[in-house]
Amino acid sequence: MEGPFIRIEDSGMVIALRPDVTTVGRGRGVDVRLDDPSVSRFHAEIVRRGPYVYVVDMGLSRNGTRVNGRPIARRVLEDGDVVSFGTARCRMGGIPREEVDPDVELRRAVAPELTRREVDVLTSLCRPALSDEAFVAPATAREIAGDLVVTEAAVKQHLLRLYQKFRIPEGVNRRTRLANEVIAMGLVRPLPPVHVPQQTRGPVDGRTTGEVRRPGAPPGHGNPVGRPATEAGRRAS
Repeated sequence: MEGPFIRIEDSGMVIALRPDVTTVGRGRGVDVRLDDPSVSRFHAEIVRRGPYVYVVDMGLSRNGTRVNGRPIARRVLEDGDVVSFGTARCRMGGIPREEVDPDVELRRAVAPELTRREVDVLTSLCRPALSDEAFVAPATAREIAGDLVVTEAAVKQHLLRLYQKFRIPEGVNRRTRLANEVIAMGLVRPLPPVHVPQQTRGPVDGRTTGEVRRPGAPPGHGNPVGRPATEAGRRAS
């Protein structure tokens, strides 16, 4: 097979990488489908940039992605590297030799300036990823609208501007890519659960809220929406 490829060790199946982005996961819409319960539906991306190939963990799976046994967020790949998505092992092949240090993770862009409402939208978008669920998906535009008590159209307009600010390309899974980028930049922080007085306390569900910190702001100066995620927003991916 010409060009870079990935081989699934369990089945021996060999799949050529796409010219730009190859998606990996357990869902039906991905390019490399791994039938393993430790793999999330949209688990990772393998990106080609000229002669270079790197893997990006999407950040929404507790089981994560490893290269040669080491957990990674992003990492340049070399020919023969073993990439584990959860417990599913794959081996990379056909990658040309280049003078690249694979142990150096790719630098992420500097966080853009955010308005107060954009901070609120990101908080609501990313809150499901702060839950204790093993696999989660970011909130939908409808769920964000209900969370912030605004129209769905307004939320979509904010999301479009956020895609531009964070340079999220057009295509499928844009919300997931945005949420992953925000989490990887460290803009989202879990908050401790709010303690409700005993006489008014309802059923304890163990959920927490989250905050998005403005770039340069100290911890605790974010803009938490302050409402627990809905069950729909915490659905497993």
